Amino acid sequence: MAPPTELPARPERGSAPGFRAMGRLVAVGLLGIALALLGERLLALRNRLKASREVESVDLPNCHLIKGIEAGSEDIDILPNGLAFFSVGLKFPGLHSFAPDKPGGILMMDLKEEKPRARELRISRGFDLASFNPHGISTFIDNEFKNTVEIFKFEEAENSLLHLKTVKHELLPSVNDITAVGPAHFYATNDHYFSDPFLKYLETYLNLHWANVVYYSPNEVKVVAEGFDSANGINISPDNKYIYVADVLAHEIHVLEKHPNMNLTQLKVLELDTLVDNLSIDPSSGDIWVGCHPNGQKLFVYDPNNPPSSEVLRIQNILSEKPTVTTVYANNGSVLQGSSVASVYDGKLLIGTLYHRALYCEL
Repeated sequence: MAPPTELPARPERGSAPGFRAMGRLVAVGLLGIALALLGERLLALRNRLKASREVESVDLPNCHLIKGIEAGSEDIDILPNGLAFFSVGLKFPGLHSFAPDKPGGILMMDLKEEKPRARELRISRGFDLASFNPHGISTFIDNEFKNTVEIFKFEEAENSLLHLKTVKHELLPSVNDITAVGPAHFYATNDHYFSDPFLKYLETYLNLHWANVVYYSPNEVKVVAEGFDSANGINISPDNKYIYVADVLAHEIHVLEKHPNMNLTQLKVLELDTLVDNLSIDPSSGDIWVGCHPNGQKLFVYDPNNPPSSEVLRIQNILSEKPTVTTVYANNGSVLQGSSVASVYDGKLLIGTLYHRALYCEL
């Protein structure tokens, strides 16, 4: 009987030269696609941050730096009686800080004084001051009291803040700014969907348009506007009919109509050639004052020899077909770095920054 014929061993799948070459081609192709996508995303992010635009100086007379503000005054709100409140000492992932170990606080300045000065307000016992990191700030007044969301009552006789309530809700994961519409009633912007710093960077890098505006009250919490690149500053018109939202990375201000059920519908979008931060409203004229960042990349890659610039815009008649946009102040960082807010009261202008100084001007 003849011995059985030995069949040649079957080659393992993919081990033939053709399979190996094809695998390498696929890998190279996927790598090329990934690199192209990475380059496109980096270019898009650079454009969104306006990394290359420099400003021409626009100076204002009668200005001086506010003593006692050295590490940021990210947001400012002014009461009708001239009391201005500053949220100071913001710590934010990726941003420079001149006082990284000092907790944040709330300062007050009486603009009716002949020589206004900033005073730090005492906060009632029991509040966790060590971890206080205020971002946006908003005030509301009714007939009973003046009013993270952290809600305080300002006790004018004692120049202090009484902590009333800490607001936490799943629809408020990354609050940037708020505008109060009643006691414990407010609209808030979420500048990101996630609260984790890494996931925030990832969604910014991927250009995911899912930041939103949330309406909060003790009885109802709901999303009332969405689809923003990065919803930032928010404010309300003097007649309480319109909500304004700054989409910082899209370089836009959105005008939203407010309805009796507190829902919002978009009326128009104003496009600007700068990163718009906080929005303040002149109660007498309805003009919008905006702290802006013309070269946002410098905010995140801080170089003391080439600091971020500051820019303040005034927007008149935003509901008209052609609003008037005026550059009121601009500086290359030699005086003021990273302007985030500009608020006016009775011929006086306050300009705050993310992590630098603050400026007081008489217009």
